[in-house]
Amino acid sequence: MTIANFDPCALPPPASVQQLHHYAYRAKDAEETRHFYEDILGLPLYHIIQSDHVPSTGEYCPYTHFFFRLQDGSFIAFFDLGDDTAALPSPNTPLWVNHIAFRVDTVLELENTKQRLQAHGIEVLGVTDHHVFKSIYFFDPNGIRLELTVQTGTPAQMAQESLTVHERLQAWSDRKAAWRLENKDPNHSSKLKPEVNDRPEFGKSH
Repeated sequence: MTIANFDPCALPPPASVQQLHHYAYRAKDAEETRHFYEDILGLPLYHIIQSDHVPSTGEYCPYTHFFFRLQDGSFIAFFDLGDDTAALPSPNTPLWVNHIAFRVDTVLELENTKQRLQAHGIEVLGVTDHHVFKSIYFFDPNGIRLELTVQTGTPAQMAQESLTVHERLQAWSDRKAAWRLENKDPNHSSKLKPEVNDRPEFGKSH
């Protein structure tokens, strides 16, 4: 089937994606990472794969691939490539953008985990109120930003908000299209802002 005569109706339906299986990062050191996730955060080390070739590409690259299990059966996983090197941060992305968030059940659990992290010398931001959930933020030994969050919005509130998400995202895309036209001049440095500010209590000086 070529692009020219592509018929989307002829495709099989998409898979019924059930949940996140795992998210994988590079680890500087396996034991340092294990101590953080298992001993401090309480995620059990559950599975390990070791090899000298990458199954998907066939390339030679010795590694230890290890997994920590969450309560829902999903995992956060790491590759130790044996060279004591952490992944470099993205050069064009603020450190707070790329992160992974784990859900907990109560605000008390957020506060208790914050206390545990700080006792181990780990800097923690929060508890931060996002109106429909509350979060704390911190970095793991590999420089990965993590978030623990508890949902405070009711199911009815979340369902109500979901009714407008496509409309709001389309409004952002429309504004971005106009912004691209205005910013053809490389010396133009205006930042694109959304039409609605859901967090007016922050950035009052801007």
